[in-house]
Amino acid sequence: MHDFIMVEDSELWDVICDDPYVPTKKVGDPPVITPKTRKEYNDADRKVVEKIFRAKKILVCGIGPDEYNRISACQSAKEIWEALQIAHEGTTQVKQSKIDMLTTEYELFRMKVDESIQDMHTRFTSIINELHSLGEIIPRNKLVRKILSVLPSSWESKVNDITKAKDL
Repeated sequence: MHDFIMVEDSELWDVICDDPYVPTKKVGDPPVITPKTRKEYNDADRKVVEKIFRAKKILVCGIGPDEYNRISACQSAKEIWEALQIAHEGTTQVKQSKIDMLTTEYELFRMKVDESIQDMHTRFTSIINELHSLGEIIPRNKLVRKILSVLPSSWESKVNDITKAKDL
């Protein structure tokens, strides 16, 4: 059963990533490719069309009313997916700008005066999670080193002990 679900998911993802599928037929002499009517669909056509509807349904069911308004004019699962990507990630240039901005925030990250460790960690985690959602993953050991480097001098003995124990 598990293999069937993975194949089904893979096929649905293919439907989302591929251009819209329209069942066609050859008509005339010389033959011209034209779309089939629904009555002319064979079993294979119906299976593909069913997957297209399922993919669209999955995408539409997972969004709220504001996002629905963005995608309501989309005809294919691919168009829906691309509209949602742009809405949430932006274009490639916008995405790269976000990555650059967040990377700079990460590099310049410092603990604020009178900030609790918990608040600092929450701010740091927010930056890391946003980078991760954009496909930028920072190795865990670098994250630990970064946190240790921004702790105030009152933490120096603890930082030294952690560094020695973990061999960072």
